[in-house]
Amino acid sequence: MNPSETIRRELTRRRYSPRTISTYIGCLERFLNWSKKPVNKITKRDVREWIERHSDKGNSGNTMNVNLMALKFYFEQCLGRKMWIDIKYSKVPKKIQRFLTKEEVKKLMANISNWKHRLMIQLMYGAGLRVSEVCNMKISQLINRKEGYGYVRNGKGGKDRLITIHPILTEKINNLIKIEELSEEAYIFTTNRGSKYNIRTLQTIVKKAARNAKLHNWKEIHPHTLRHTFATHLIENDYTLSDVQAMLGHKSPETSMIYTHGTGKMVGVKSPIFT
Repeated sequence: MNPSETIRRELTRRRYSPRTISTYIGCLERFLNWSKKPVNKITKRDVREWIERHSDKGNSGNTMNVNLMALKFYFEQCLGRKMWIDIKYSKVPKKIQRFLTKEEVKKLMANISNWKHRLMIQLMYGAGLRVSEVCNMKISQLINRKEGYGYVRNGKGGKDRLITIHPILTEKINNLIKIEELSEEAYIFTTNRGSKYNIRTLQTIVKKAARNAKLHNWKEIHPHTLRHTFATHLIENDYTLSDVQAMLGHKSPETSMIYTHGTGKMVGVKSPIFT
């Protein structure tokens, strides 16, 4: 089996995202084309020289890190070879994530004329979902339509998590299911052709609405902005970092610390939409 197929299978087995799989395969293939060595002849020094070439070209710390992680994954996880390399470099400072005020959220929603598109964006914000999670959500994931509970299946990192859906959104979704006579295994949101929406469509919807609403720095607003906004508004409503971590499905609390912390209890947590 060639290296590309080997790493693809292992990444897929571990439920890495398609984007990460594609990135890691590309990093591995470029490295192997550069080294021109059989895999069993490659050494730590070869890997170090490859990473240092990125540094010499002025590539960012993030680029070097992704390349190193891809190669480490292949050699350590696929081949069982230790490839620990101590390389110091400067990471690109993380930019503070843009989030919307509640008034801006209302303006954004008001500028989405298509009712189904608006419902998708409302669900994205109201449940803190990733754009891919909205596109891939099926009716069977709504485990309690009356109470407004569901779960995300195979989210980032292959994890499942429980989500809460505001009663108003639950009612709208139930009406949609009745109108379109959707089966349990159908996608909640489908196009006029019966296929699920793609990520780019939702990105376009959000960008267009932000522009039409004349929101400040509208070019920086995208679907993930709504997920950040959901978390920020939970914090403003006095929920804790642990609450946010659970609702967003973050692996560690450090990931949730980009939002200002507060206090509260997870029991009875309610979506910030319509409040």
